Amino acid sequence: MTAELRSDLDAIPAYVPGRSVPGAIKLASNESPGGPLPGVVEAITAAAAGVSRYPDNAAVALTSVIAEKIGVPAANVVAGCGSVALCQQLVQITCAAGDEVVFSWRSFEAYPVVTRVAGATPVPVPNTAEHGHDLDAMAAAIGERTRLVFVCTPNNPTGTTISATEIGKFLDKVPERVLVVVDEAYVEYGDADDPDRVDGISLAMERPNVITLRTFSKAYALAGVRVGYAVGNSAAIVALRKVSIPFSVNAAAQAAAIAALGAADVMRERAAVVVAERERVTGLLREAGYAVPSSRGNFVWLPLGEDTAAFTADAADNGLLVRGYGTDGVRVTIGHADENDALIAFARTRAAARAV
Repeated sequence: MTAELRSDLDAIPAYVPGRSVPGAIKLASNESPGGPLPGVVEAITAAAAGVSRYPDNAAVALTSVIAEKIGVPAANVVAGCGSVALCQQLVQITCAAGDEVVFSWRSFEAYPVVTRVAGATPVPVPNTAEHGHDLDAMAAAIGERTRLVFVCTPNNPTGTTISATEIGKFLDKVPERVLVVVDEAYVEYGDADDPDRVDGISLAMERPNVITLRTFSKAYALAGVRVGYAVGNSAAIVALRKVSIPFSVNAAAQAAAIAALGAADVMRERAAVVVAERERVTGLLREAGYAVPSSRGNFVWLPLGEDTAAFTADAADNGLLVRGYGTDGVRVTIGHADENDALIAFARTRAAARAV
């Protein structure tokens, strides 16, 4: 007889990572195409010499550097094992069994997973026809049992964003007892010159019920070592530390993130290249007949509906790994120019064949 496990685990969907196949062009996981930033490999190598010792559980050096870079007190910052781990910790610090977590759908695939793992109830709110958050509907979905709201901007997987004006009006409708999490995993690929862009750090410091998440996995090219951070009021930060797995941000991750922050200028240069490629790919896909919404991430969204699975499978047969989402659409990561060219060639050929 085996030990008795939680009966609700069977109903929890497993998080599905992007596929990796040797020899294929992988455009499925929103990874940075440029490899580690300068100084990162050296920092990881140096940290490896001390792996017989535990890492700093509070990641003091890393949180201090982050705090200095973003201009907030260190007491308002906590590091985590990627921002996805912090998502689960946020559910843990706010929700008991039966409490509710509101989020747009489709949005980050982990939101319903981490909600159910913590014993809470997910409340998905359909995206707008323009593939963005329906903030009015999300506000209306907040009830007595709502404890947490995830707002992902730029939204993964659709790439759409929310303006500062829009999120300000939304936050004014949210009860102060409800924690709003602004997930900015792709913030470095947005339009820094937009006067109405969301500034998640400022929101988190101005509003006690806002926490902002950022990650080193995307623009900082550290997906393989798992490190992200949360910014918000000090009470929530203390609570996040209480529910974190001890030593979950390992020594190599801490060293790598500090080194990556030191190479922020190079990161921005690389991000600009990705943005230019994203705009090129968007234009060419639209010319080929695909209704691609404007994206502010390092990916584009193809709302293919019932053709999603077939497109994903056909792409794989042609050596291209993209990410299909049920019957909603396909997310394609922006890679190197030649990889993007291969994707465009496939998409054009497939569109032409289906038009015959």
